[in-house]
Amino acid sequence: MNTALVTGGSRGIGRATSLLLAQQGYQVAVNYRQNAAAAEDVVALIRQQGGKAFTVQADIADERQVVAMFEQIDRQSGVFTALVNNAGILFQQARVEQLTAERINRVFATNVTGSFLCCREAVKRMGHHYGGQGGAIVNVSSAASRLGAPGEYVDYAASKGAMDTLTKGLSLEVAAQGIRVNGVRPGLIYTEMHADGGEPGRVDRVAPAIPMQRGGQPEEIARAILWLLSDEASYITGTFIDAAGGR
Repeated sequence: MNTALVTGGSRGIGRATSLLLAQQGYQVAVNYRQNAAAAEDVVALIRQQGGKAFTVQADIADERQVVAMFEQIDRQSGVFTALVNNAGILFQQARVEQLTAERINRVFATNVTGSFLCCREAVKRMGHHYGGQGGAIVNVSSAASRLGAPGEYVDYAASKGAMDTLTKGLSLEVAAQGIRVNGVRPGLIYTEMHADGGEPGRVDRVAPAIPMQRGGQPEEIARAILWLLSDEASYITGTFIDAAGGR
């Protein structure tokens, strides 16, 4: 059985992706940083539906925890073939002149360094040059990487821009090793993350400015992620799906 790791898999897009991957026959490693109960709920639901899943705790900003997480995955049955770099953080809406180095560094530690570390460990398990069977990585970026998120969180947007560069560069490094690397850039999606930014109702406020006149659902992003991981996207690497309602 193929195993997939979904970072930040206990809520929002990560939760929807974990459920969908399990339905497609993957054994899913549901990563979480703090909320063990939410991650266990995802695993329980997958098992109720006849799928296989387990939780893996790690703060991906911490290299030692990332290494330990992948070692835990190694101990499970199955072949590691898929990584969804979904974990990400943002803080209260603020302008650039209000940002501190501490905040910027925390955002980049998770969104950028954490994604790099997970990619590193995934490549060591999937790459042909390591004896792996190949696989696929999907980095969950954001439309903010194109739009800049002015007046709200330029630091978050910049971190997602870095993730886009990681996606492109890594895809070229490992294309000959049987690994595809692509990105999904969600727009305004109904998830708990907006509350982290201080505005739980942000999607509804901005929806009239979206060409499709509505926010997106986590499941809509999960389907794009699943497609990029699947053999249906077998000749696609180093590219992005913008899932932002036309924005």
